[in-house]
Amino acid sequence: MSSITTRWWWVRHAPVTGMDGIMYGSDDVPCDTTDHASFNHLAAVLPAKAYWMTSHLSRTHDTASAIRDAGLNFPQPVVEEHLGEQNFGDWQGRKWGDMEKRDRQVYDAFWQDPARNRPPGGESFADQIKRTAGVIDRITAERAGQTIVAVAHGGTIRAAISHALALSPEAGMAFVTDNLSMTCLDHVEGGLLRGKGAAWRVVCINRPAK
Repeated sequence: MSSITTRWWWVRHAPVTGMDGIMYGSDDVPCDTTDHASFNHLAAVLPAKAYWMTSHLSRTHDTASAIRDAGLNFPQPVVEEHLGEQNFGDWQGRKWGDMEKRDRQVYDAFWQDPARNRPPGGESFADQIKRTAGVIDRITAERAGQTIVAVAHGGTIRAAISHALALSPEAGMAFVTDNLSMTCLDHVEGGLLRGKGAAWRVVCINRPAK
């Protein structure tokens, strides 16, 4: 008997504009959707007959809309706030150098364990993995055997990979997730290798959109 496979397509949003060197994190900032070649490719590759999701931030909504404008007619995406980018709290909207000057002691303490420590008023990457995993586990159970497309953020996609591969937060931070890239992960009910292997299979990571 074949196993039930639930496929997750992850798409990172289009490039953010006007924020060079600034940590914007979970701030709602605009993105540039003028790379028509990439959107045409995404529209040709991604499945229309899928359960589509975005985070609550407008750059994921605008990216999904640009994919639709490129010719892929898919259902209105469901908004999942827990797929948002990491919240850097008091450090959002600032540059790393500014944060170091502002409070060197807090800055140095953060870098003792940057994947697990929280910026002031924010969350850690470990926190982001936990909340992203909650969405993944819930939707995988609800949509077993279906295909899911999630337009999200670099940190969210790294968190999804970390959850799928049971990686530490430090190991998960090693993945590159470029803007408009695709990452595809399969959940295989009962596990691979006739139940002796892991539950997740990696199809591709950071696949370019052209």
